[in-house]
Amino acid sequence: MRKLRARWSALADRMDAATPAERDRSVDALRALAILGVVLGHWLVTALTTANGGLSATSPLASMSWLAPVSWVFQTLAVFFLVGGHVGTRSHECARARGVSYGAWVRQRLSRLFRPVAAVLALWAVATVGMLLGGVELDTVRTLLKLVLSPLWFLLVFAALTAATPLVARLHPVWPLAVVAGVDAWRYGFGGPEWIGWVNVAAGWLVPYTLGAAWSRGAFTRRAPAALLLGGGTVATAALVLWGGYPASMVGVPGEPISNLNPPTLAAVAFGLAQCGLALLVREPLARAVRRPRAWAKVALLNLSAMTVFLWHQTAMMAVTALGLLASFDLPGLHTVPGGPEWIAARLVWLPVFAAALAVCWAAFRAYERGSRPKQEGATRIVTGSHHRAPAPAEEITHA
Repeated sequence: MRKLRARWSALADRMDAATPAERDRSVDALRALAILGVVLGHWLVTALTTANGGLSATSPLASMSWLAPVSWVFQTLAVFFLVGGHVGTRSHECARARGVSYGAWVRQRLSRLFRPVAAVLALWAVATVGMLLGGVELDTVRTLLKLVLSPLWFLLVFAALTAATPLVARLHPVWPLAVVAGVDAWRYGFGGPEWIGWVNVAAGWLVPYTLGAAWSRGAFTRRAPAALLLGGGTVATAALVLWGGYPASMVGVPGEPISNLNPPTLAAVAFGLAQCGLALLVREPLARAVRRPRAWAKVALLNLSAMTVFLWHQTAMMAVTALGLLASFDLPGLHTVPGGPEWIAARLVWLPVFAAALAVCWAAFRAYERGSRPKQEGATRIVTGSHHRAPAPAEEITHA
């Protein structure tokens, strides 16, 4: 154990020493927190139960509405798009300054988004055929595939906004916000068609993305604009939930007539504004925290494997759940229907097991995220760039 600690300390010191002094480490820290928020959120509010014979998905939020604040903490997608807009805009400006064409720039960005997806799709294609041939119920297969594939919508939206960065980087966030408000007014106030809500998939996430672009141009050098976002977003969200008829949960809840997330509603976007304001306000404390070599090493390594963690965390949870079926009884917090505090307590016990399964997935599939790069100095290579030169691999990690 002492040798492991010594090796970890040495690695952390090398990574810290290789990081340029001008690098804004708070960007990496915000991305890491957003990743952890998504992973823990899914593990806490997604339950696979055997109540209907096969495996079916439900949520503790359906029976315990008082858990809605959990979604406020772990629904961190707005921070993803905030950081994505910031880094994407900086990256494009950097590429232009170096004479890199738009086509070459966007191919590099999108390849790092979609290269790891191929491994997930290949494994689940084989698993799906195996389950169907093995007689697994079609509803169970559909449930599992939905959990695996549903996060991919995020990548499609993020990819589209990334590709459109030269067009949207100068767009004021108030314009996509107005589109979201108009769409919701049409849907809920004037009986408009449900399909019109899908316009908000682009418009809703364009709001934090353009905020990130504005951040890259120095719009938040003072704290007042960020504080205004936090205060205004909080007040607007509270008003929309209390008097506008929007649900309190910021994620979809089975059985609820309205989902704040699918597609994004005005309440979700207002909540995202508050999140972005808070994220921008805590940049300095985060930057100070990750100046410590060990803290910085954890943040940098998580960023290097961001896509792997995002794409495989649901598979890790499902693998543990499936293996648990080998037991002769339903395991509390794993197969049982969420119904009270005892389920929550049991679920918390399972989180380290999910994390261990995710570590196995990370070890097996992280190479797909890194792609074919010349070997340099191991993990220290992820911190050898800055926001003012060609982006280092950690900067180019996609923020999903």
